[in-house]
Amino acid sequence: MARRYNTLPLDGPKPALKAPKGAVDTHIHFFDGHYPGAAGGPPPTADCTPDDYRRVQARLGIEKLVVVQPNAYQFDNRCSLVALDAFGANARAILCLTGSESEAELQALHDRGVRGVRIMDLPGGASKLDRTLDLAALIAPFGWHVITQFDGRDLSDHAKILNHIEHDYVIDHTAKYLEPVTVDDPAFAELLRLIDKGNCYVKLSAFYETSKSGPPFYEDVGKLARALIDHAPDRIIWATNWPHIGRAAENYPDDANQLDCLGQWTDSEAVIAKILVENPRKLYDFED
Repeated sequence: MARRYNTLPLDGPKPALKAPKGAVDTHIHFFDGHYPGAAGGPPPTADCTPDDYRRVQARLGIEKLVVVQPNAYQFDNRCSLVALDAFGANARAILCLTGSESEAELQALHDRGVRGVRIMDLPGGASKLDRTLDLAALIAPFGWHVITQFDGRDLSDHAKILNHIEHDYVIDHTAKYLEPVTVDDPAFAELLRLIDKGNCYVKLSAFYETSKSGPPFYEDVGKLARALIDHAPDRIIWATNWPHIGRAAENYPDDANQLDCLGQWTDSEAVIAKILVENPRKLYDFED
């Protein structure tokens, strides 16, 4: 499968925000034409390899990363595991699991750097929200967590499940309100309540997927991000969401800009260090 470099600019000016040592990009997908797409998922995008991401990584000054299983491969985790191995101790991975994996299989994945399971309650997702509690119980002995993605406008309904998760979990993409809400919306208040329970992290990422105001700083989603950072800086992580699947060349996000958004939403170096280094180091079990 040919790489579409016209929609994958890997280089460019460095971000204005200088990432602190040990910074983590917590949501990356990889694709390789050697691995066919799986039934139930969208078609795989063009090849996006570890060597490609290393160029993005060098541009941003990001040291560590979390590989997230893309929907295109459903439960076939081979491409993600190859990418995980390519980055060694500087990488962790989130996979899609069927729930039938044995303790020995999970231990082997843990030893490679896997630290969680993906829930995607939107079209194309391999595991929907109704599997969350079963999968969370399966992985709990290993200290893993689930990452969840859904339309945040439905958080009041989703909270009926999320409130029963006993260990840490992540809500992706700034809760992905498919129509951005305001900070006084009940669905945003529900997000704050979940955070206040003490086991919910929110991933600031993919602003371009839901924002109506658009770049450079996605002010509608940015207002939510600022409020989240002010409310609970210890529960926030960040990601590029590279390689920005499905974005055409004319509206392909700039990766440096994705990092600079964080600098627009807080000017505290200590808080930026929490979001980029301390919080993901704890959640993903990275060594210092």
